[in-house]
Amino acid sequence: MDFFDILRSVGALAAVLGLIAGAVFLARRFGLVAGAEGGQFAARRLGIVESLSLDPRRRLVLVRRDGAEHLLLLGDNREMLIETRAAPMAHEAFAGVSVYGTSFRGEETGPRPYERAAP
Repeated sequence: MDFFDILRSVGALAAVLGLIAGAVFLARRFGLVAGAEGGQFAARRLGIVESLSLDPRRRLVLVRRDGAEHLLLLGDNREMLIETRAAPMAHEAFAGVSVYGTSFRGEETGPRPYERAAP
């Protein structure tokens, strides 16, 4: 095997790997792969907002779907819908939460003076 045979083999390997990488990129871009992010067909309508383990056998799960939130109790062999309500808007969900000194209500929330506990 001379130098040109090795060079041809390396070039063929690079071309095949490039074709595989391109196919993976296109599959993710067009949402053909399960769990792939992005792409015009990958708009998510369903998501888990929060999950809370009650005990080793039961779990509360808050699921958001198309502007509605569903509270589910999941157990060993049964699932129960506890509550359904409209999903809050972002400004309602974070009302009163301070970010960089200003609350979502527009109030200034600067640093609080140091307070000593009463003896």
